[in-house]
Amino acid sequence: MKKPKTFPEQKQELPGNEHKMNPEPEIIRENYTGSGKLLGKTAFITGGDSGIGRSAAVHFAREGANIAIVYLKEDKDAKLTKEMIEKEGQQCLLISGDLKDEKFCKEAVKKCVSTFKTINVLVNNAAIQFPQNELEKITAAQLHKTFETNIYPYFYITKAALPHLKEGDTIINTSSVTAYRGSEHLADYASTKGAIVSFTRSLSSMLAKRKIRVNGVAPGPIWTPLIVATFDKVSDFGKDNPMERAGQPSEVGPAYVFLACEDSSYITGQFIHINGGELVGG
Repeated sequence: MKKPKTFPEQKQELPGNEHKMNPEPEIIRENYTGSGKLLGKTAFITGGDSGIGRSAAVHFAREGANIAIVYLKEDKDAKLTKEMIEKEGQQCLLISGDLKDEKFCKEAVKKCVSTFKTINVLVNNAAIQFPQNELEKITAAQLHKTFETNIYPYFYITKAALPHLKEGDTIINTSSVTAYRGSEHLADYASTKGAIVSFTRSLSSMLAKRKIRVNGVAPGPIWTPLIVATFDKVSDFGKDNPMERAGQPSEVGPAYVFLACEDSSYITGQFIHINGGELVGG
């Protein structure tokens, strides 16, 4: 059995700087074999420049999809993701901007459709977090920024994309284990992730008659740039779950493939929990 990687203490870096992480995250397993599950499809992914979003993008590409990625300003990491997608023989459109701006969200969707003529898989994934151990330390400014980044764009992007989605297309929303068991140092972040669960369930019922499926993934501790950017100590990250380690993005990406393709054709309004064995409800 392959020995899990360990995570030494590390200085904080901006989200997206995977090339500065030690060890670097595994985006896709070398032995992952694509089988055309998304051949000819177009996927639109927010926060696709790094971490879980990058893993989903590269897995989709290996399955035959072209990819549009929306990111804030991590150009170096976005370009690397694009290179990985093109290495899989697929096209990649990079769109940089602030998802808190509804106008930008509309423009991003328009650019994707203009380039690829369609959207078949929508992945709402971008998020930020600011750990605070006391509620009194969560300022109004922080609260607004967290909600305006983590949940508002799910509404903006989905509203803009819906006119282009058709029967058989899918929406996948990224929540978190914190939505189900809370977090003593991420109260505002966990709240947005809980909102994403409710949004996903509501939207799945709303779109069932249009035969557009809506599901989500609720990751636990996954080794991504967001972690080293926001936590001072990461050497013990993920060791408090039953598997006693953090997960790799490569262990999350395949779940997005499953929810995006016909293998999950009888599943909607559900979440896949990839969290190292932590038992949660829902």
